[in-house]
Amino acid sequence: MTSTVELPLWLFILILLFALVTAASHLLFPSVRWFFRRRMEKAVARLNQRLERPIEPFKLARRHDMIQRLIYSPDVTEAIVEHAREQGIPENVAFEEAKGYAREIVPSFSASAYFGFAIRVARFLSQALYRVRLAHFDEAGLQNISKDATVVFVMNHRSNMDYVLVTYLAAERSALAYAVGEWARVWPLSRLIKAMGAYFIRRKSRNTLYRKVLARYVKLATDGGVTQAMFPEGGLSLDGAPQAPKHGLLKYIVEGFDPDGKDVVFVPVALNYDRVLEDRILMEAMKGGGRRFNARISVVTGFFFKQMWLRLRGKYHKFGYAAVSFGHPLSLAAFSKTRKGEVSEALAYALMDRIEAVVPVLPVPLVASVIEDAKAPMSRAAIETAVGERIALLDKAHVHLPRDDMAYAIEVGLRTLTERKMVLKVAGCYSVNPEQKTALAFYSNSIRHLLR
Repeated sequence: MTSTVELPLWLFILILLFALVTAASHLLFPSVRWFFRRRMEKAVARLNQRLERPIEPFKLARRHDMIQRLIYSPDVTEAIVEHAREQGIPENVAFEEAKGYAREIVPSFSASAYFGFAIRVARFLSQALYRVRLAHFDEAGLQNISKDATVVFVMNHRSNMDYVLVTYLAAERSALAYAVGEWARVWPLSRLIKAMGAYFIRRKSRNTLYRKVLARYVKLATDGGVTQAMFPEGGLSLDGAPQAPKHGLLKYIVEGFDPDGKDVVFVPVALNYDRVLEDRILMEAMKGGGRRFNARISVVTGFFFKQMWLRLRGKYHKFGYAAVSFGHPLSLAAFSKTRKGEVSEALAYALMDRIEAVVPVLPVPLVASVIEDAKAPMSRAAIETAVGERIALLDKAHVHLPRDDMAYAIEVGLRTLTERKMVLKVAGCYSVNPEQKTALAFYSNSIRHLLR
């Protein structure tokens, strides 16, 4: 026992390293994790005092624990067994496949990342790019939402700026958990988005096992009271107009819903822009007859540096107005009691109706719709007359006139449209640029449904 043992130096160092790692994993790391978790819990407690809807414990659960809870759910276990049988593979292989889906879907929410970083970035980007306006806010309806209800913001999808704007405007209410598509699964963006509490979805996946894992996560989050945000249209509008809704995620929320239990309240949110940053990319995708977006990183980088250069030279101008409206909430409990059988499809269309009803009317879409409908070139006086008549038709819509001045709103709209060559000015009269008809329609389409 007391005899001397000789070891090579490299082996001694290796043993020492293993001993240090083992000691740290058993003694130091748990203490460090406990210390930081206690700090996080105190920070969340302070945040919850000022938030209208506090961050739910479900959202703060450890990601590993949530993944385990998800894949060991009885319905997911049944789906794993069925998937293994259909594919002719061992159940343990199917289990690992389901575990991979769970890791992909489940976020790793960080309150400090969300409120310390994301909100500041969202505020900076929103105010740097646009003159942000709250076009409509149904304060009475939102105040009457039960504190025990799960809130789901449902939005039209005009631009990837939608995430940024709504995050910024909802900062004092709660932390939103977005359903984001495949575009966000790019490292390191994916890590940041997961820290924001977003969960990834494969919109076009027909894999039954994947859909079951996703459905179970959405159900767990809804039952856990997580405030969510989703786009019923399923993707960006390629022509600028509101799209027919899809009801995949809504179906997951509705399935198994108990009208006498915890309510789910949907808040319709409508967004509109004087300029959609990726408008040309969207129109190009529509022209190609698909949803392949030609958004090269070189183009994005070039656009960013161009704007920075304009700012340094004092020639930078914001991209007009961006407006958001919060409409009247819809209670799933009340809605489901008026329907028999399948509810999700009817719910999807009811929500889109409410979203479309509160789409903000901004200077560029308003002027674009007038010029697009004109039979001949219009003088400035004729445009003012037509805009006045159109505003009268939109008496129930939320029209934003900058400075409450119609003449100034028309000036803003005409300046943007002529600078972007969608409208031509010849001999003091304005007309559609034949080469830019699609672009002009892209903006007028955003309010066209309000004129019918």
